[in-house]
Amino acid sequence: MADAGTAPVRAGFFGSRTDIAIAVAVVAVVMVLIIPLPTVVLDALMAMNLILALLILLIVLYTRKTTDFSSFPTVLLVSTVFGLALNVSSTRLILTMGEKFDGRMIRAFSTFVVGSGGTDGLVVGFVIFIVIIAVQAVVITKGATRIAEVAARFTLDALPGKQMALEAEYNSGAIPEDVLIARKNDLQREVDFYGAMDGSSKFISGNVKVGILITVVNIIGGIIIGTVLHGETIGTAMGTYISFSIGDGLLSQFPALLVSTATGIIVTRSVSDGTFGEDVTREFSRDARIYGIGAVVLLVFSLIPGFPWYVLIPLAFLLGITAFRLSRKKKLAFETTLGKAAETAKPRDDAVEMSPVVPLDPLSLELGYGLIPLVDRDKGAELLERVQRVRRESALDLGLVIPRIRIIDNMRLEPSEYCLKIKGVDVGRGKIRMEYFLCINPGTVKDELPGEKTRDPAFGLPALWVTADKRDEAERAGYTVVDPPSIIATHLTEIIKHHAAEILGRQETQGILDALKKDYPAVVDEALKSLTLGQIQKVIQNLLKEHVSIRNMTAILEALADYGPATKDAQFLTEKARQALARQLCLQYADTEKILRVLTIEPVLEQKIVDSKVETASGIISALDPPLQSGWIKALSRAVAAVHEQGWLPVLLCSEAARFLVKNSTSRELPELAVLSVPEIVNEITVEAVGEIKIESEVK
Repeated sequence: MADAGTAPVRAGFFGSRTDIAIAVAVVAVVMVLIIPLPTVVLDALMAMNLILALLILLIVLYTRKTTDFSSFPTVLLVSTVFGLALNVSSTRLILTMGEKFDGRMIRAFSTFVVGSGGTDGLVVGFVIFIVIIAVQAVVITKGATRIAEVAARFTLDALPGKQMALEAEYNSGAIPEDVLIARKNDLQREVDFYGAMDGSSKFISGNVKVGILITVVNIIGGIIIGTVLHGETIGTAMGTYISFSIGDGLLSQFPALLVSTATGIIVTRSVSDGTFGEDVTREFSRDARIYGIGAVVLLVFSLIPGFPWYVLIPLAFLLGITAFRLSRKKKLAFETTLGKAAETAKPRDDAVEMSPVVPLDPLSLELGYGLIPLVDRDKGAELLERVQRVRRESALDLGLVIPRIRIIDNMRLEPSEYCLKIKGVDVGRGKIRMEYFLCINPGTVKDELPGEKTRDPAFGLPALWVTADKRDEAERAGYTVVDPPSIIATHLTEIIKHHAAEILGRQETQGILDALKKDYPAVVDEALKSLTLGQIQKVIQNLLKEHVSIRNMTAILEALADYGPATKDAQFLTEKARQALARQLCLQYADTEKILRVLTIEPVLEQKIVDSKVETASGIISALDPPLQSGWIKALSRAVAAVHEQGWLPVLLCSEAARFLVKNSTSRELPELAVLSVPEIVNEITVEAVGEIKIESEVK
């Protein structure tokens, strides 16, 4: 009976059968370097070496991630030693047996490559051998070794950042602990793999050099042994030993070539998550235009005298058929790939659903046909991840949890166009050029970059569309460079920021109160005693209209509970809620030294604004006379521009009675202007007046 703390060992003392077999095989490979082998055994082992190399290459081609074949560096070492051991054994047999050497694999290979015999066959075979060695040593091995070195260095350098990112996800609750551990283990395996590949890739280069040395030794040693010991003529000895040596060299280097090719493939596919065949199929079928252009080029070449038109025209026809089929497949993509994406996306927050009409969604994103790849999960679905990130950031910045954003296709839009809607109403749209980058001029770029001129859809700034090869040049010139998913995500962020009050409905307000009630039931109950759900909603909407974060909902509800029994006026309650958030507001606009630079209003002008108060069905508004309104806006605009030139954020400070009316009178012309009242200034903030708003005497 086994002890409680000891697991039973079923594999026996030496381990499992697989472990025993591998151990015996590795020891046997090393022993082959010393023990002479019969030619029959040598033929069998050489066939096994060829099959082993082929299997390694096929495994690499069908591997999705490099770490899935983590034993590759060790397999590379063993296969290299195995090939060299066979090379040494074959050399021993060739030199000792001479013309009597009966190794079928080497004889067949030398006959196949060199030919039936003669000087021409030997020269051709030797040239082929040199070419294969050069391709393997100069092209494949050298490139794979360099890529392995760079990948190992950059993977190791990036490890701390990736680990910190995983810790941040875990701390935020985005991933559970088991997922964190699994991903960290994957990262460590990736680092270990590329570190091992950095060293094991040297096996291949060493194998090539030793292969050349062994072949030269075979030729020189064979000629000496044949002429001196066996009494053969120089011609006979050269014909025998050069033929066998070239056949042996090619037979040993061909598996090595397969293994080195597998090494190059596995280290160059470090950024891929699919098999090599899947990657090629996806990337070579992305755009039908390239095949159409290729067909036209081949047709042009076929018209040039001397070119083989009977070869070029059929190839052009095949390319044309390929272009037509890919184009047709892309046009039907929204019925196939996106239908599949909609089914798999149902559990996610930002689902891709293919309903032709989805009325009155809180927030929806409609895409033209050409933008479908941005949300196709088979092609990465970059936009879906960006949309989720926008929702999280909006919740942190505004305190408002954005409802599920429905993403649908709209055949009425142009292929490259997208449209953002709130409750079915268009609030923003733009056009995207796929596989291009948008370069936005922040105002400091002087050197113009060649590209297609346009405007940034989110902010309306001058911009350019440039190809991927111009991206680095644009960044060096000072442009802000963004990719298509980032363009839509940025536009979505601005839409949410400016229309948050429209997104917040009664149902969303009820959800906020329900969530808060779990921790602060007394606050929620007291606020609801004096105010209805709709009245609370109006106050929160007023705050969101002025970009005030509602994350501190406890303070807002406490203010409403204090003043709700006295009045139901939404504007008055909003001002009291703002004053409850005074420190938050001040820190939002003050600099790092807690200095708040403000513009003030001439007292006479401020009183005129207060006196212009008019009560309407929708609330209190400012109704200045048109000449006075025009002069007020012009003077304010000049002062705001002067503050901007100093590099400060323009903030307007006024009395509590005038604050809402001042904001109301400037909301159309200067919607981004921050307006604070004196009670909203906390003690630790230093206020510095940088100007006073006055208007000309004739306007007064």
